Amino acid sequence: MLDPSRYRVQPDTYLDLSGYDPNSRHGFGRGKRKGKAQLPKLTARLADLQRRLWAESRQKLLIVLQAMDTGGKDGTIRHVFKGVNPQGVQVRAFAAPSEWEQAHDYLWRVHFHTPENGAITIFNRSHYEDVLIARVQGVVPEEIWRRRYGHITDFERMLNDEGTTIVKIFLHISKDEQRKRLQARLDQPDNRWKFARGDLDDRKLWDDYIEAYEEAISRTSTERAPWYIVPANRKWYRNLVVSSILIDHLERMGPQYPPPEDDLDDIVIV
Repeated sequence: MLDPSRYRVQPDTYLDLSGYDPNSRHGFGRGKRKGKAQLPKLTARLADLQRRLWAESRQKLLIVLQAMDTGGKDGTIRHVFKGVNPQGVQVRAFAAPSEWEQAHDYLWRVHFHTPENGAITIFNRSHYEDVLIARVQGVVPEEIWRRRYGHITDFERMLNDEGTTIVKIFLHISKDEQRKRLQARLDQPDNRWKFARGDLDDRKLWDDYIEAYEEAISRTSTERAPWYIVPANRKWYRNLVVSSILIDHLERMGPQYPPPEDDLDDIVIV
């Protein structure tokens, strides 16, 4: 298994994404076949740990997935979690807030979907949109989005105090890889539904979004709720790294099956 610490953003350090290679396949060189061969083993291990977490029903895991457009959030969820029991895993995608959601504080709609005991919840986008889109698109003034870094770290600390392990993952792709993926959506009729003209407007703001991600991750990567920068140009390698990160955290959580009732050995079902 890959060493997850290689991708972890240490607290109180400034993140410069230009120093992270989205094409990296560290540890595998040209060994795509070797890397993909490891995935079934990681999938099985993740599924076993998820079953133990669900059966134990004392701890919970929150996974935050963020990326630029076409970064691979849906594909990551589909491939990394394909072997788990869907009963114990929920995915929540946060689109633009509704009028009702806007009538509350910006964390209100997020808190409602945090995981229950025994569960894994995956946020496909998250409360971080409120310091990313809100910043780049000018949804709120700077004085508002800047103070949200403190809100978010306090919110995540509270969740952790109450038994939630938090793992935050940024799927890092290059601007050229995004171009290829957007073009592929246009070139494949079955995938055109994924394309919106607004994607091109966001692409023009690439540098602004990168700057927003760098500051948000720098300000909110903590010991209790770390960020990981995952090279995501190569989908097979992305899946290897994400699986390794999640397995590492779950193994440290150490979920165990609860003990059975006493005196079950002599029971015979007739």
